[in-house]
Amino acid sequence: MKQEAIHAIEPIVLGEEEDTSITRFDGKRLEKELPPSTLFDELKTVSMWGDQRLVIVDDAEKFVSAFRSRLEKYLEAPSKSSLLILDVKSWNKSTKLAKTVAKIGLDLECKELKGSQLAKWIADTAEQVHQKQISREASLLLVELVGTHCGQIHQELSKLATFVGEAARISPDDIRAVVGGWKAETTWAMTDAVRDGNVGAALKYLDNLLVAGEAPQKILGGLNFVWRKYFKATQLAVQGTPLRQALKESGVFPRDIDSSDRYLRRLTRQRAEKIGQWLLDADLNLKGNSRLDPRLELEQLLFLLSGCA
Repeated sequence: MKQEAIHAIEPIVLGEEEDTSITRFDGKRLEKELPPSTLFDELKTVSMWGDQRLVIVDDAEKFVSAFRSRLEKYLEAPSKSSLLILDVKSWNKSTKLAKTVAKIGLDLECKELKGSQLAKWIADTAEQVHQKQISREASLLLVELVGTHCGQIHQELSKLATFVGEAARISPDDIRAVVGGWKAETTWAMTDAVRDGNVGAALKYLDNLLVAGEAPQKILGGLNFVWRKYFKATQLAVQGTPLRQALKESGVFPRDIDSSDRYLRRLTRQRAEKIGQWLLDADLNLKGNSRLDPRLELEQLLFLLSGCA
């Protein structure tokens, strides 16, 4: 997110000027090897290519701590032709330096994106960088498999864009094929087996995942991804929405509507209304509410979800 912020700032400051108007320093080198005057002299240098220059200090945490007074003095009369960007991990807003920056510059906080903000970022990145569309459903699946680290998601989007070729859209199936690998495929096979009442096969897939070192919480995440939709569909159906329409509105993939309809009817409404509580209990138990082995917790959940318990 920091790099995206810098990329957004560049054209605002430099316009169409070449990247020779950008100078980057390693903050660790400035703090240990180079005299601080190296930075301040650079800020005063006039660009040969235009009116404005951009000077960036990466990993500037220790540099800021060591030369805070020099930076404060510089900000009393900053260069009009250079913009200084300090990339730090934390920023104490109560310091004189931070207060001065807030007055004459920009205090930009790059937080981890979550929820709808992350989904929007994925869609925007896919479209603007890779010229591909990606549905919210596919975005959520990508996060489920990769996590919320934007750098990793960006790498996976690049792979996906190459994988789909001329196709305009990245589908959940594409993500399963490219991102998940065999563990993801095994997870989907496990969820299908649970849905179809084949608990023996589901337990075998679970064993394969655990033996391969897959974290119990991540396995639960895959189950959550599928059964949250079934729980939502159940709630909609209770409110009067026809079940197939409820499944569609809950985000169940079109190809899975028939099998999901049969599953919920077999499970019965009374048990389906407990899905949310089953998932919550399993999550809390894996986080320490139970002394039961994580394998047994997950096996118990599979029995409940399959309708066999």
